[in-house]
Amino acid sequence: MASTIGKRFGGVLSDELHALEAEGHVRNFAANEVIFSAGDPGDGFYVVESGMVRISAVVGRNEPRVLARIGPGDFFGEMAVVDDAPRSATATTEVETRAFFLGRDKLLRLLEQRPNLALNIIREFSGRMRSLNQKYVDEIVQAERLAVIGRFAGTIVHDFKNPLTIIGLAAELACSDDTSPPMRLQAQNKITRQVERMTNMLQELIEFTKPSGQRPKLRRLDFSRYMNPLAEEVRPEVAERGVKLLLENPPPKVQVHIDPQRLSRLFYNLLNNAVDEMPEGGRILLRFAERDDALQIDIQDTGRGIAPEIAESLFRPFTTHGKQHGTGLGLTICRKIVEDHGGRIWAASVPGKGATFSFTLPLSPAED
Repeated sequence: MASTIGKRFGGVLSDELHALEAEGHVRNFAANEVIFSAGDPGDGFYVVESGMVRISAVVGRNEPRVLARIGPGDFFGEMAVVDDAPRSATATTEVETRAFFLGRDKLLRLLEQRPNLALNIIREFSGRMRSLNQKYVDEIVQAERLAVIGRFAGTIVHDFKNPLTIIGLAAELACSDDTSPPMRLQAQNKITRQVERMTNMLQELIEFTKPSGQRPKLRRLDFSRYMNPLAEEVRPEVAERGVKLLLENPPPKVQVHIDPQRLSRLFYNLLNNAVDEMPEGGRILLRFAERDDALQIDIQDTGRGIAPEIAESLFRPFTTHGKQHGTGLGLTICRKIVEDHGGRIWAASVPGKGATFSFTLPLSPAED
């Protein structure tokens, strides 16, 4: 028996090994036999001589989880002995097992008399806890990864809903025998734009998961020539949900460096968020102003405003409040788009009186 214990307590002196042998005795267990259950009194300490013992506990929704498997030379049952508390887990043999048992009182007496023995048990116990902690950290990381995948899937489903509806209606119109050639062409253009929009959404999600992704390719454009067609395209979409889109002033004819597709994704996110906050209908006001060397765009709605509990974390990933769909990635992607364009984004709100999202785009210097 001394050789078995010596595998685990290699640093303990031989007289301490003899003391363990003299104070304890061997117990034999059949396969699948419960040695002790969670809640039992901590009556003693075990060292496995041969066989295998499974340590398990009930966690979460009453689901048993295997915490460790104890093989020859390893020990178990020390925690309840040391802290004089009931067993926190259940020990069950997986095969026929032979174990050395030392009663609680005898173990505590030996620990008082032989500090080296106590030190070795503490070291082994500490190592086991570190291993167990790492196991749970790994499981938590894996669970979070799976949760992120689920959230991404939810985001895609939510964001694809409107484009797919438009595609379906346009396809139905295009296939109708009564549709005129101009209307058929209009339906075709709608389908093309929505497919591009969905492709861009997927690309944004890919870029979000890859922080080292390439920066967007910006090109110099007249902002008014970009903004006016976009507003005309979005206006009927939001009108179908009882929301009126208004421009307080015409988009200025200034030069900006933008990626049109990505900037459109920003507008779609902000406008759809505003519409979601106005289930009974309302108004969205677009406002444009040149401020120093930047163009500021304000998107103001007449909705419920920003919930105070999420105001500080509004642009962080997965921040959402009161929505049945979506994960809160939309505003995080908005911030990334704005920052990739060299601007900044912020929000202001009075609960119950609507919200205003503002962002800037740097103005391009005049060409010679």
